[in-house]
Amino acid sequence: MDILYSILLAIAAFWLGACPFAVWLGRWRLRKEITHYGDGNPGSANVFRAGGGVRLGLTAVLLDIAKGVPFVLISHLVFDLPITSVIVIGFSAILGHAFSPILRFRGGKAVAVTFGVLMAFPQPDILFAYTILTVLGFLFIEQHSWVAISGPVGTSIYVIFSRGISWELLFMLCVLALFFAKQHNELNAMPVFKANIVGWLQSRRRET
Repeated sequence: MDILYSILLAIAAFWLGACPFAVWLGRWRLRKEITHYGDGNPGSANVFRAGGGVRLGLTAVLLDIAKGVPFVLISHLVFDLPITSVIVIGFSAILGHAFSPILRFRGGKAVAVTFGVLMAFPQPDILFAYTILTVLGFLFIEQHSWVAISGPVGTSIYVIFSRGISWELLFMLCVLALFFAKQHNELNAMPVFKANIVGWLQSRRRET
């Protein structure tokens, strides 16, 4: 029965992840196609760029995060499925968001839905590491693509040291590969550090 539950939950997670809530919000509240703004991405960031304001933009972000939560929680809290099944179900939600059949297999960059999946994981330390490392990337790096990559890169390293070769590591490497696939065109340039960070480092160098 575990296999059947795992398959059904993975399918459900994929289709919930595939629901383009940000696009629907843009059409309903803004009467706009958010894919005509910014980077053309159907994710929540372009709700802000389309003029949705803080309230509508945050609503889109929260909906994208929420897509990753329910079926992952159900998998281990209700059905007590093994970690391999939990990981497959979580990654299914991320894949659904990144390659939505509803949008002809276009999709978002999957940063928010990955947060949702990790929020629902039974290992809270992985969520903590991912959050801290993504925030550090945001504070130090200019390009959004490199900020997004910093989370799974750093978390993969953390998982190697905390768990070794594990299913959790495989999950993070799959997330990293997906992020690279979605953003490879934007990762051609080396990361640029924010001016205030560069200035601080230069001042420290002069002091020494």
